[in-house]
Amino acid sequence: MKKLILASTSPYRKTLLERLGIPFKQVDPLFEEAAPGSMPPEQLVLHNTTGKASSVLARYPDATIIASDQLAVCGDMVLGKPGSKAQACAQLASLSGKRVTFLTGLALFSEKDKRCEVIPFEVFFRDLSTIEIENYVERENPVDCAGSFKSEGLGIALFDRMQGDDPTALIGLPLIRLSQWLKPLQQETAA
Repeated sequence: MKKLILASTSPYRKTLLERLGIPFKQVDPLFEEAAPGSMPPEQLVLHNTTGKASSVLARYPDATIIASDQLAVCGDMVLGKPGSKAQACAQLASLSGKRVTFLTGLALFSEKDKRCEVIPFEVFFRDLSTIEIENYVERENPVDCAGSFKSEGLGIALFDRMQGDDPTALIGLPLIRLSQWLKPLQQETAA
């Protein structure tokens, strides 16, 4: 397989991709993401995901690029990363007792092939008290996570249930779909 590059500086995506045991390089995509509300959520996720992949492919044309982007949607609200503990508490309070759909974009780009898909995953929040929310935010500081929680950590305790085909999509990099896309590339290299 060609050199594999993860177009992301996210430590969460890096940790997820390391699970596959494939060598890769992590590169900052240097792409200005469109803001929530600038276009419909699914279109926005696709725009940001393909933008990241394209910007890195332009700098590394002989590589295979993996990119991802994520938004959380609850009714008419589009939730990005809160950026502060106060905003994280406010986001979680607004999500208490509600269903949230996480839209995670995945792109695999090379000079020959460009694939992109949005993988949804739903989370059903329990009714959360102010104390629970404040304690959680203080403990895990999820200010850099869409929806203000880390499902791979204590955030899982905030849910009644989850629903979706790929739980890694919730963390930010859908490994099931990515593995399916990478398999033919790995077989080409082995042949």
